[in-house]
Amino acid sequence: MIKEEAFYIGYITKTKGLKGEVQLYFEFDAYEDLDLDVVFADMNGKMVPFFVESHKLYPNNTGLFYFEDLDHIDKAQALVKKKIYMPLSKMPERDEDDFGYEDLKGFIVTDETQGELGEILEVHEYPQQFVATLLYKEKEILFPLNEDMIIEIDEDEKTLLVDLPEGLLDLYLNA
Repeated sequence: MIKEEAFYIGYITKTKGLKGEVQLYFEFDAYEDLDLDVVFADMNGKMVPFFVESHKLYPNNTGLFYFEDLDHIDKAQALVKKKIYMPLSKMPERDEDDFGYEDLKGFIVTDETQGELGEILEVHEYPQQFVATLLYKEKEILFPLNEDMIIEIDEDEKTLLVDLPEGLLDLYLNA
């Protein structure tokens, strides 16, 4: 399998115990919906399969995994900090009504006081919130996506009406 045929789900954070158990930190939202029988680790550009012997998922975006043929901490150590992928064929289906902040990429943002700001180029997920990136007056602007700032989302028109905090744009424009 090549990386283009896969989607990223997270990375191995550490080993646990002496019998080859590893902790995986999920950066994929619906990780509890994944069919985790085999995962692929990016090992120096090659997608190496690891067959899951057993796993336990936790609500804090982590899971503990035992992989077949990885029965010692020394073998498991090679996986620490490696990115983990799954085949695209195993990507969970999303409901059409399931609209998330990441779907705002490409939307045109208009601020109530400043007017049209530009198109959302990226949406990043951080532990506490989602953050949108756009180009405004040739400067990269970042702003949080949350219910306090978003006034209206028009999915048909692909527009986002926001009320950004006073002075936020000035911070970027005067930097």
